This record gives sequence, structure tokens and C-alpha cells, in this order.
Amino acid sequence: MEKIPSFNELIEKSIITNWDRDALTDYKGQTLQYHDVARKIEKLHILFENSGIEKGDKIALCGRNSSQWAAAFLATLTYGAIAVPILHEFMAEQIHNIVNHSDARLLFVGDHVASIIDPMQMPHLEGIINNGDYSLMISRTDKLTYAREHLNELYGKKFPKYFRKEHVRYFRESDSNDMAMINYTSGTTGFSKGVMIPYRALWSNYDFAEHVLGKTIKTGDNVISILPMAHMYGMAFEFIYEFLKGCHVYYLNRIPSPAIIAQAFADVKPKIIIAVPLVIEKIIRKKVFPKIQNNRMRLLLQMPVISKKVREMICQEVVKAFGGNMYEVIIGGAAFNQEVEQFLKRINFPYTVGYGATECAPIICYADWHEFAPGSCGRAALHMQVKIDSPDPANIPGEILAKGPNVMLGYYKNPEATAETIDKNGWYHTGDLGTIDSYGNVYINGRSKNMLLGPSGQNIYPEEIEDKLNSMTMVVESLVVQRDNKLVAMVYPDQDEAKKLGFTNEDIKNIMEQNRNGLNQMLPAYEKISEIEILENEFEKTPKRSIKRYLYS
Repeated sequence: MEKIPSFNELIEKSIITNWDRDALTDYKGQTLQYHDVARKIEKLHILFENSGIEKGDKIALCGRNSSQWAAAFLATLTYGAIAVPILHEFMAEQIHNIVNHSDARLLFVGDHVASIIDPMQMPHLEGIINNGDYSLMISRTDKLTYAREHLNELYGKKFPKYFRKEHVRYFRESDSNDMAMINYTSGTTGFSKGVMIPYRALWSNYDFAEHVLGKTIKTGDNVISILPMAHMYGMAFEFIYEFLKGCHVYYLNRIPSPAIIAQAFADVKPKIIIAVPLVIEKIIRKKVFPKIQNNRMRLLLQMPVISKKVREMICQEVVKAFGGNMYEVIIGGAAFNQEVEQFLKRINFPYTVGYGATECAPIICYADWHEFAPGSCGRAALHMQVKIDSPDPANIPGEILAKGPNVMLGYYKNPEATAETIDKNGWYHTGDLGTIDSYGNVYINGRSKNMLLGPSGQNIYPEEIEDKLNSMTMVVESLVVQRDNKLVAMVYPDQDEAKKLGFTNEDIKNIMEQNRNGLNQMLPAYEKISEIEILENEFEKTPKRSIKRYLYS
């Protein structure tokens, strides 16, 4: 593999090259050009330096996707600090856990997050900075207070005439193995793992994207950031790659409902669309299926002579629903709905399904839509190796293993979990089961890890929810599953206690509904339980007495 260049130097070059181009836009809001981003980065560098932040210190960021969030993230990396992105949908306790565990010295917050967190629960933070205008929500050091109060003055002294391209000079990481980010897979104590992502992984994901999309995506092209930037999938392929390419990134800083996303597609006309299956499925079901699921269309599709033309016409309609300008739709994060995938395949719609993990920042497998094998998740991505731990990898599913520069350094402060996940030969054990065909296409057969996917690509760990539910009234054991994109909790209640107290089935139902309401108050919106299903018998168990989850999913 070629020598890995400085990742921060790539940021620097993009800003200088694209100085007067539009860079970041809050949809229906303000636009920052590349030189505006550079000025914000410079001001934050002055703030960091004068408040005593050193290279290698951790800076956490928690808020909805926005141009200000993006600028603060870039400022953190280019200063030489370590970024800790936190999902804004986490509950306050989860945010506190990550800030404390990561040893963050500063925290950037959006409006919503600012209203729910308790600074007293994060005693080692030196300051909390509001994302909108970089004002101080709280400061615990005189240095930080002084630096923020005199920021414009300090900036003016450093650049007495005006800030120009030649002033853009960023920290160069000394080694591509240096840590750039810590990305947490969860926010709950006991389940949370901080994935240490090195600069080499950020570069390798960028270089992969340039290799497969560089001839298609041009400087100045529009893209939309739908997925949370606190997750590596959205971070790498809806922001970092496009920013380094000189594209114009639009942020949907409101809750991205299908209606808002569809309108944004029509307005922005993105060149590439990165999404989780649910977003695509909802748009197809709401915007496309109603137009084609009628008797006339069904009849036309059954007529061999004209069905090809009809399929082409339908494909054009679907492309129009996504803005009419995209090269392809890249789907990742979870299995695609079979009905929707078969429909897209039949009309020759330009879609592909990739595969990755936070631990690989995130890409493991991908194939261009022209080469994509339906049902697969692509082939090993550029710079990566993939193998199946199986005596017959083509026919007998085994664990999917990955190796290459994308693989994390390990889990922060957790050498035991690191040793369990990365073996002595450097192979990352994904915990997912799959096969691989003679062309290198990887097919996922099941997840031995139990992670589910939220509506906007959020990681959901059912054990975390079960842990809370199991401590509630009359619950002996529980299992959380996903049905029709909703979370359902299956509960085996304490039948002995119910008999002793003379409770009827109706009483148990009422208790479980109270449990559901109480549980949902402790969970972020994407983890809320829609229903509790009561079982008459205990869950089936393995010899080790753990629930056989696969029987219930």
C-alpha cells in the first residue's frame, strides 16, 4: 500500500483549493463557503490554544448535524486534538457517561443537548461551548473565560490585515497510527465501547471513496447529510469525503422525516445518496408504490413487448423521487427489505448495498451498482481484506473477518474487549456471519452480535433495554426484537407472584403497560418500545441458560 499522507493536510488543501466555493449549508438556513469554514477553524484554534488545550486532548461534540458542528469537528482534528462525536439523541445520562469515560476537556453542544445535560455530572469538563455561536454555556477555568471574551481581539492581533489562504496551515499528525477520534458504539455504562479511530482509517476510507466515486462526483457537486455525523457511516461518506473533494454539503438539521428528505432531494438534487434501508423503503412506499400499484400498470408490466419501456419509465420516476441527479444510492447498516430490493432490481435502479462497522471507520465491503450482486453487500473495499472463518466459506456460514488500514486501534480503556475483537494477526472479528462466493461477493447470513438499526442509522443494543426492563415490576426476563421497524419487548412475567397476589391476565397487561411507559421515559426516541408482548412460558434457553435469541427474532 502507498505511503499514507497527512489527513489534516488533505483538509488544508481542500480549503485552499476551494476557497470561494460553497462548503456547508444548513438546509433552509445559512451557507458557509470554504473560506468561512477556515476562519471558524482559526478562531477555534485560538480559543483552544489560549484556554490551555494541548495536542492529544479530547474534545467532545454533541448536537444535530449542522455546519457549525462540522466546523468544530474540523477545528478539533486540525488542531491535533482528538474528537469525540456523541449522538445527540442519547439521553443525558448517556452523554455524561461518554464525556466522563473519554476524558474530554471541552464539550460542544447543540440547543437540544444544552437543555438536557447536567454539567455537575461531568465534573472534569473545563467548559461547555454552544454550537451555534461558540459562546460559553459554562466555563470552569479563567483561561477559557478570558479566551472566549477576547476571541475577536486575539484573532485581530494574529491577523491584523485580513485572513488569507496562506494563513491556512494545520497540525500534521506525526504517524498515521495516531488517534484522530473516539467513536462510541453506545452510551450506556457497561455496554459502551469507545472505538479508537486512527488517522490511517480516516484516510483509507477517503481514498476508497475517491477510488470508486472520484470520476463521478466532481468538485462543486451537491450532497445531503441525512445520517447522524456522530456515526462513522454518515461522518465518512456524507461529510469527510465530500468536504475533501470540494463538494457542497447540505445538512438536514431538523428531524429528517420522509417528507422533509423527499423535499430536500427535489431542492438539492444530490449527486450521491447515502442511506440506511428504512429511509429508502419509506420514500419508495410513499412516493412510488402508490403511482404504480394500480390495475393498468400491473397489466402493462405483464405485456412482454412494452414491459421493458414501462420499467424504464418507472425507474425514471424513482430516480426523480431522489432528486433526479444521483449516480447511485448506497445503502448500509442493515438488511434491505426483500420486496423493495426485488422491485429496485427489476426496474434496474442504480442502488448498491455496502457493509461496514464503526470499528472500520466504517467501510469493509462495497461494489459499484453496475457490478453489485443483489442479496450481497459487495466485495472487500480498497485496502481491505475479508475472509470467512469457515471450512467451506462459499457454502457454510462463518464469522466475517476484516483486516487492513481501516481497522481501529482498539477500544478506549478496554484492552480485554480489544483482545477479544482483534486477534494477534490483526484480523477484526466482526461478530457477523456470512459466506463469500468465487467472485468475492460477501453475503451476510446473520448477526451473531445482537445490534439492531434505528430509523436514522442509530445503533440499538437490545441488551441495554432488556437490562432496564428486567428490573421492573413483575418482569422475570425479556427480549427486545424489531418488527416492521418498531421495537417490541417480549416479556415472561413473574407468574408465581401474580398467583400469590391474585392478579388476572388483565392486571398483568396493565402492569406491563405501566412498565412500558416508565421504560420509554428512560430511552431516546429511536429506542422506545411500541408494545410489550406477554409470554405464557419461559424463553427457550441454551445449556448456559442464555435465551436462544434467534428463535424469537
